[in-house]
Amino acid sequence: MIIAMSLFAGFVWFLFIAWVLIYKTQTPEAQLRKRLDAMIRQAEAERAKMPAAVKKKSKAIVAATNPQEEVKHSLSFFERVIKPFWDSLDERLQKFAPAEIKLQIEDKIFRAGKTGVWDARRFITIWCLMILLGIIGAIFFAQGPGLHPLQRVLIIFLGGFVGAMLPFAFLNSKIRQRQKALRRQMPEFLDLLCVSVQAGLSFDGAVAKICARMEGPLIDEFRRFQNDVGLGMTHQYALNQVAKRCDLEEVYLFTTSVIQAERLGTSMTRTLKVQADNMRDRHRQWVRGEALKAPVKIIFPMVLFIFPSIFVVLLFPSVLTIVRNLGG
Repeated sequence: MIIAMSLFAGFVWFLFIAWVLIYKTQTPEAQLRKRLDAMIRQAEAERAKMPAAVKKKSKAIVAATNPQEEVKHSLSFFERVIKPFWDSLDERLQKFAPAEIKLQIEDKIFRAGKTGVWDARRFITIWCLMILLGIIGAIFFAQGPGLHPLQRVLIIFLGGFVGAMLPFAFLNSKIRQRQKALRRQMPEFLDLLCVSVQAGLSFDGAVAKICARMEGPLIDEFRRFQNDVGLGMTHQYALNQVAKRCDLEEVYLFTTSVIQAERLGTSMTRTLKVQADNMRDRHRQWVRGEALKAPVKIIFPMVLFIFPSIFVVLLFPSVLTIVRNLGG
C-alpha cells in the first residue's frame, strides 16, 4: 500500500513539474514553432502511410543501382543494441514531453553554444530518466522504519524534484560558464578589432584575421558569423544572431553599435574605439564586483574547515588543563 501511494505521489509530482514548465513561458514564437513541429509530424505520418509495394520497389531500385549497399559491415555492440535502444526510447518519450518544454530546452542548448552537439530529444530522455531515478531512489529511502506516511510522500516529492532539476541545473551551469568566458574575452577581442580597423582593414577582414589567430567561445561565434555572411546573410541579421547566441548585454551593445554605424555611414574606427573603451570600463567594474563578492563567498569555507582547526589548536590545551585541575 505504501509503495502504491509512493508511486502515485511521484506521478502527481511529475505532472506538476511538467505543468509548471509548460505554462511558465508562452510566447508567440513558441506557438509558431509548435505549429511548425505539428506540420512536420503530419508530413512524416503521411510519408509513413506510403504503400509497402512502393517501399519495396524503391529498395529494389536502390539495391540495383548500388550493389555495394547490400554488403553490410560488422557493426559494434553499441551500434547494434545500445544506439537503437536509445533512439526508440527517445521516440517513445517524445510523446509524453510537451512541445513547450522541448522549445525551452532547445533555447537553452542554443544559448549554451551546443547547437548541433547536444540534442533536445536526448536531453528530454535523460530528464525523464532522472525524474524516474529520483523517485525510485526516494521510494527506497522512504522504506526506512519510523517514518510517518506524510514524511514518505514528502521524501518522494523531494526525490522527484531533485531528479527533475539536476539536468536543468547542469545546463544552466554550462550557460553561465560560457557567458563568463565570453565576458572575459570581449575586451581583448574589441581591442584587437579596433587596432586592425585603424590599420586599414575592413570589418570583415579584421574579424577574419582575429579568428585565424585566437581561440575561444567568442571567436567560435564570429567564425559562425563569417560563415553566415558567406552563405548570403546580411551583416545585420548575422550580428543579431551572434547577440542572441551569446545572450550578453555587452555583445548586444557591440552588435547594435556596429549595425547603426553601417546604416548611418559613420566611422567604423571611431565606433569600435568607443566600444572598446566602454567594454574595458565594464569589464573593470565586473572584476571589481566579483572581488567584492569574495569575502562573502569565503565565509562558508572558513566556518566549515578553518575555524574548527583554529579552535582545536587554541582551545584544546586550555581544555585539557581545566579538565586536569578539576579532576585533581
